[in-house]
Amino acid sequence: MQFQPKKYYYLINFQYLGYRFHGWQKQPNVKTLHLMVDRTLNYILEGKYFKTLVSGRTDAMVSAENATFELFLQHKIEDLDAFLELFNYNLPQDIRALAITEVDAKFNIINHPKSKEYLYLFTYGEKCHPFCAPIMTTILDDLNIEIMKEGAKLFEGEHYLKAYCYKPTDKGIYTRIIETCELVENTIYTANYFPDKTYILRVRGKGFMRNQIRLMMGTLFDLGKGKLTLDDIKASLEPDNTVKMNFIAPASGLILNKVDFL
Repeated sequence: MQFQPKKYYYLINFQYLGYRFHGWQKQPNVKTLHLMVDRTLNYILEGKYFKTLVSGRTDAMVSAENATFELFLQHKIEDLDAFLELFNYNLPQDIRALAITEVDAKFNIINHPKSKEYLYLFTYGEKCHPFCAPIMTTILDDLNIEIMKEGAKLFEGEHYLKAYCYKPTDKGIYTRIIETCELVENTIYTANYFPDKTYILRVRGKGFMRNQIRLMMGTLFDLGKGKLTLDDIKASLEPDNTVKMNFIAPASGLILNKVDFL
């Protein structure tokens, strides 16, 4: 009878600036977050067995305030604080581990998220300092922010969201619930090189399709420019509509703010 080593399970909360990464998932010949995290773990674990699995993969250039991955080991971490300190010491400076907690084998990082919250940071009307580029989108056209606020609220509730999925198929599940969708003035992120007024789209729900929030943001940009109307957005949310939204807002303004688990 073959001996099966005992397994240990840990949740690690971490944050990152996604601007120089090609998203989370490992890909040939490009720098990804998963590559850098696993490379660092391999070094500090000195070649011992480990596996990592993330809750929600972000796209290239998307950042995170509080993302989570699960670490699977065949040995127990005796001092969690010391492990976290060593992990941070060896991670690149645009990735930071926030906390580590032990969980049991019943925990499922893929199926247990209760909700995810994303922020989209933007400004408009003037060319910004280049340092804004990693986390903020700048729209040089004038935007009607008040009508964009009205448009954002239309997404709340249960809607048919096929128009807000990149390359949808006929087999996808497109009727989904968005718990919160609001456009507010930004009071979270500040810097002396930021323009006077910046804005955040806050979206919260159980899960999101590929490029969904960026397509929603792009639609609101077109609404603010006068290219679309509130009725256009309402029509795009009706069951089995054939509307297709095409403006995918830039990735660098999108931030995964938090993941809540059951």
